[in-house]
Amino acid sequence: MIIVHHLNNSRSQRVLWLLEELGLAYEIKHYQRDPKTMLAPPELVKIHPLGKSPVIEHEGNIVAESGAIIEYLVEKHGNDRLVPPAGTPDKLRWRYFMHYAEGSLMSPLLMKLVFDKVESSPAPFFVRPIKRAIVQKVMSSFVQPNIDRHLAFLEAELAQREWFAGNEFSAADIQMSFPLEAAAARGGLGATHPRLQAFLQRIHARPAYQRALERGGPYELLR
Repeated sequence: MIIVHHLNNSRSQRVLWLLEELGLAYEIKHYQRDPKTMLAPPELVKIHPLGKSPVIEHEGNIVAESGAIIEYLVEKHGNDRLVPPAGTPDKLRWRYFMHYAEGSLMSPLLMKLVFDKVESSPAPFFVRPIKRAIVQKVMSSFVQPNIDRHLAFLEAELAQREWFAGNEFSAADIQMSFPLEAAAARGGLGATHPRLQAFLQRIHARPAYQRALERGGPYELLR
């Protein structure tokens, strides 16, 4: 049995989705974020020293990090599903987007989340104008332009093929789902990115995605 240590509103939702796509049996252990800090609870430290999600247990192995988990499950139980054939251009793109999602795309999105929280956090009245000016300068000169550059790149990629690795749905699309949902929720992904919006509509309509939502519970990134 595969055990998924699942934190609400987190990257672990896409691990549930992958398991549903593969038709694998699994058990969920649910964890809730601290409502004030939005951090994972300390119970997750007992599973993995970093105390983060997703983490899975399988055959005596503890596997962390979304990309590593996805690759592990596809290699172990995929039976050549959700991954292009070896040695093809699609496989090279698949590997690129498996790493790009967290290695490049999530960084500016996380920076935007942090700076948004800094701007909205309480502060003495005489500090607020300075804080607001600093946040807006960083956002306008670095963070948002960087996000916009990534979204333009991805929009152009989907102009060339239906899915990120090629014309077949793959695990790379599952890996890319979380940052693109985050970008749609708070990163500026909107009407100027019709192909990315269509991508999100396609994945949200997949029966396996819907089943994963039912099992995983509320997923606030969709709002």
